Parts: sequence; C-alpha cells; structure tokens
Amino acid sequence: MIHINAKIMDVVRLEDGVQISIRAGTPGRPLLEKRPGDEVEIGIEDGRTITPAQRRKIYATLNDISLHTGYTPDAAKQVMKVEHMLRTECTEYFSLSDCSVTTAREYINTLMEYALREGIVLSGIGLECTDDIDTYLYQCMKYRKCCICGRSADIHHVDAIGMGRDRRTVDDSMMKKAALCRNHHTIAHQMGWKRFSQQYKIYGIVYNDCRGGDLVE
Repeated sequence: MIHINAKIMDVVRLEDGVQISIRAGTPGRPLLEKRPGDEVEIGIEDGRTITPAQRRKIYATLNDISLHTGYTPDAAKQVMKVEHMLRTECTEYFSLSDCSVTTAREYINTLMEYALREGIVLSGIGLECTDDIDTYLYQCMKYRKCCICGRSADIHHVDAIGMGRDRRTVDDSMMKKAALCRNHHTIAHQMGWKRFSQQYKIYGIVYNDCRGGDLVE
C-alpha cells in the first residue's frame, strides 16, 4: 500500500455508507491513475504527535543530507521543509517538536525520496530509516536504487516472468517487483525469494512504470 496526502472536500451520507470526495496533491496523481483496483484504505488523522522513533529517523537522515550538501543540520532541516512543501503541496508550517504522526511520516518520505534521487549515502540501512516501507520500496524502484543497500539497482520480478517468454512483450504492470543491486539480485536468486525476503525484511509491490529498458529477472 502506498500512502498519499489528500484533503476531504465533501462527505455525503448514503443509505449503505458515505460518499467521500477528496483532492489529492500532484505527487499522488500517478499512483491514483495507475491503481490496480478501485478499493482504497482511508486513514484519518487521530491527533497523535510525532514519536521519538520518527524524530530519530528524521535527524539521522538530515545529518546525512547535511554531510552530502554542506548545509548545516539546521539549514538542511529548513531546506527539506521547503522540499516537503513542494512535494506534497503542503501550505501549513509544521514543527518537528509537535507535528502529527502523519506529517512526520510524510516528511520522512520526503527525506528518503530526496536522498534516493540525489544519491546520498545513508549512515543507516534505508529500510530502517523509513517510516513507510511501501512508499520507500516504490521510491527505490522509481530512482533505481537497491532497497537494501542503496546502490544502483535493477528491477527484480518477484512474480517471475518465466522461461521462454519474451520480456519485451510481457505485460508486467500487475506483477510484484523490488529494486535490487546486482549483488542482492544474485543473492535473491541463490536463496529463493521466500528466504531472501524473510532475511532482509522486504517484499515486492506492484509498480507500473517499470517497462522495458534495464528490466531483468
């Protein structure tokens, strides 16, 4: 499941439930357009504030961004807040001292996407730096970065295409995939996906933008 920010515009009571109209920001549009089905899960902000674990992840990644860019940690925090506002179309100021759990999670997503896009070396394992594994796996495929080590990646088909089939013509849009570097790609084949996914705590997700090019199985 991929999480996106959206604003509830209208709620209409029906006999068998409610009809909800939402407005999603631009970053969420590709996910909605390429959705595999019509069912969604809606999360409602419950008022909880940022957790200590989220705060540790944020400041660890900000420190990595600071080392890479030359910004001071405080300057990196402010620059990334602007990056977050552009990415999510957020218009409200937020503080890392008392923002909501949801805002903190989305800010971590922004930090991780920036790090993957800019090739920033993380001091920790990406899976342990994120607060939203689904979105992190999606971002890794988008930027072709290994979801385990962060190196340049190929797209591994968790749902195997199969021997003898022409990969150039196979529709893999609904197949589960994961971004893995050559090393971890090889290990995945050697171990088998079940053992590999259990050891590294990852899984495949449907990603519809991985057609052709450097796709390998």
